[in-house]
Amino acid sequence: MTASETDIGTFLRARRAAIRPEQVGLPALGRRRVPGLRREELAQLAGVSPDYYIRLEQGRSRNVSDAVLHSVARVLGLDRTEMEHLHNLARPRATGCALRRVRPGVQALLDMMETVPAFVLGRRLDVLAWNALGDAVNGFSSWPAARRNIIQQVFFDPAARTLYPQWETVAAESVAHLQLDAGRHPGDPLLAAMVGELTIGSPEFARMWAAQRVREKSSGVKVLHHPLVGEMEFGYETLAVAGEPDQALVTYTAAPGSPAHEALRLLSSWNAPAPIRTTTP
Repeated sequence: MTASETDIGTFLRARRAAIRPEQVGLPALGRRRVPGLRREELAQLAGVSPDYYIRLEQGRSRNVSDAVLHSVARVLGLDRTEMEHLHNLARPRATGCALRRVRPGVQALLDMMETVPAFVLGRRLDVLAWNALGDAVNGFSSWPAARRNIIQQVFFDPAARTLYPQWETVAAESVAHLQLDAGRHPGDPLLAAMVGELTIGSPEFARMWAAQRVREKSSGVKVLHHPLVGEMEFGYETLAVAGEPDQALVTYTAAPGSPAHEALRLLSSWNAPAPIRTTTP
């Protein structure tokens, strides 16, 4: 059985377990050996035969139709991002070698954004590049070069618990984004090695990974506690890098006059203007 076949089964079983029978109009009669919907119940609600659904959950239905996937997603209550993840797991694409550094023009753009903390994320939440203010806020240059990765920093760096006052939320969102990346790039040996290391080294990661939640981190609010300027609350936006589908430009914004805006002014004045270079592959 391939990794992608295991992934779809793990995802569907986790989502079945999260659905109570009464949520989908079924009576909750008798004791159940496992929580959630049985495979036969989900198949009935989705309008497919139990045998067909079992093959899907076992990763043996590569030619599954959009109609069946939509029916299964409807019963499980999946949102748009989760639906995309299900499609990726059901029809895995060949994964290629992602570029692990940014184009010079992208780095130049980062360096010109002198008043906005900004950085570029790649596959597996690797931090590929940043500007001076992005480094002043997040401390990327102090991270070990081999571990300039958001997910590893969140779970393995003790300072992350202080940096992120809402650590549990940040950790869960990061794991959910990594799940999405895994679905888009099945069979990635580097990702498999990372997940294995995190699962062994962090019970909290193992718990969140087993939940099989997926989420696209496109925008939101980030709260950081900086050792020099204290707590800062930013809005963040994640923008696609044209021509590089596996890279995203992340920017932090603060309302004028807000404590975070004043903190950025202080950090900007304390930092030398020399641009920060990209990491080496």
